[in-house]
Amino acid sequence: MVGTSVIENKLGFKEKVQVFELALSQLPNAVAGRDSEKLCPLKHTFVEGSYIREIFMPKGTILTSKIHKICHPYFIMKGEVSVVTEEGTVKIKAPFQGITKPGTKRAIYVHEDCVWITVHSTNETDLDKIEDQIIAKNFDELPNSIKKEQII
Repeated sequence: MVGTSVIENKLGFKEKVQVFELALSQLPNAVAGRDSEKLCPLKHTFVEGSYIREIFMPKGTILTSKIHKICHPYFIMKGEVSVVTEEGTVKIKAPFQGITKPGTKRAIYVHEDCVWITVHSTNETDLDKIEDQIIAKNFDELPNSIKKEQII
């Protein structure tokens, strides 16, 4: 279909990952929002000035991340994943550490059961308030300086 490929080529990476996320959500076994925590359980740890979020992602899972507002470290403690970025696909095997930049949204395929940890600077302990601080509901919610970057 020539028309589809022309449209796809005109989309930026952020738009492509959103189209991918929409396509995933239409699959019969798709889960989203709080329901996804049954498939990918979360562990929350609070220490003075920091919130540590651990997610377990089972082998074979395909997912997209939320849109991150702030810079923070992440650690892959177990497993292997492919992460789709603007630059292409990066295969990451534990142990690994990286930095998530503001505006990041990822598409991920889990090759081996994975434990992924993020650390966020906050004194807040209410998960809904923390999410409001660190997660954007959409790319328009990001500051213009971040929107202009093509980070994923």
